[in-house]
Amino acid sequence: MTDRFSKFLLINCISPSNFMIESRIMKILFLEPFFGGSHKDFALGFKAHSCHDVTLVTLPDRFWKWRMRGAALYFVNIVKDFSKFDAIIVTDMVDLTDFLSLAGKDLPPVFMYFHENQLSYPLSPRQTRDFHLGFTNIISAFAADKVFFNSKFHFNDFIKSARQLIKQMPDFRPSWMIEQIKQKTKVFYPGCDFEPGVIELSKRNVKTPLIIWNHRWEYDKNPEFFFDALSILKEKNISFTLALLGEKYDIFPDIFKKAKEKFKDEIVVYGYVESRNEYVNWLKKGAIVVSCAIQENFGISIIEAVRFGCIPLLPDRLSYPEIMSEELHSKVLYQKKEDMLEKLTDMLVNYQEYLSLQEKLSENMEVFSWEIIVKQYDQTLENFL
Repeated sequence: MTDRFSKFLLINCISPSNFMIESRIMKILFLEPFFGGSHKDFALGFKAHSCHDVTLVTLPDRFWKWRMRGAALYFVNIVKDFSKFDAIIVTDMVDLTDFLSLAGKDLPPVFMYFHENQLSYPLSPRQTRDFHLGFTNIISAFAADKVFFNSKFHFNDFIKSARQLIKQMPDFRPSWMIEQIKQKTKVFYPGCDFEPGVIELSKRNVKTPLIIWNHRWEYDKNPEFFFDALSILKEKNISFTLALLGEKYDIFPDIFKKAKEKFKDEIVVYGYVESRNEYVNWLKKGAIVVSCAIQENFGISIIEAVRFGCIPLLPDRLSYPEIMSEELHSKVLYQKKEDMLEKLTDMLVNYQEYLSLQEKLSENMEVFSWEIIVKQYDQTLENFL
């Protein structure tokens, strides 16, 4: 099948096995109260690749607690007629019970997508857990017609945390909700912005391998652990260069400012790169991508880096064992700090030996491309109606 013909079938929602039958084009309303980062990427990716007609209504990515309390009011005020849509998709920062009570009677099915949740999201040292917001996630999932989680790890973590919170209720505990949420939940990975098929991997500098950090500059990505490990490597005179990419806000951990000075001889780029092409070019130059995260429900930044040729070094927890092939776990996952240092040292010193993994790892990531992933979403939406 030619690429042009495949694209024709995809755009027109026609099954390649029976291309004379055209699916109905659905009108989908996508409500995103936190339009930034992975939330923004997901919404735009779904809209761009779905074979259905997707309308986006969004709010800026700030004041997230107020979004959870007030986004439903904004959406019911700005969207005058929900009945003209075939389905509604909301994400985890919508209080869905508020929305359903205010949006009127003629609502289409409502699907809820969880990027993260407020039951188990790790807190910074200055924060305390607001269990009201966590309970909002629970009853919103219960109220939805269908629930999607972005990884098996995230789904299991949510269910475990939801059970723990409900047990804290003094009486009349609605533990029965958990089983009903489980029955209507599917795990659908978010798509990534690269095309399927074999891609040409760029040549790397094997003498001074480039380490990529392409995560958000926030506490939950554990930058202290990362820079501490690099300090030890530098003291041992192990050569590397460093690209500090990833999204950062006006306020970010001070450790990045200290690292800018400490690793001034190693850093080749410092800060978020606005251009997608420039960002991908840095990934193509990268040798190793490292994560030290204490929170990661999927890992788009890692998948992108690996797709373009970086060798990953990741903690053996969170979503990482799920997205990496089990046969490669011993090479790309680490247990504790000592294990991480040992493996990172070996990757830097003997990087040439790891080049044989590049192509296999890159091919493994192909399944996460939007062109492939979106078919699961479209099919589920169609089957539900």
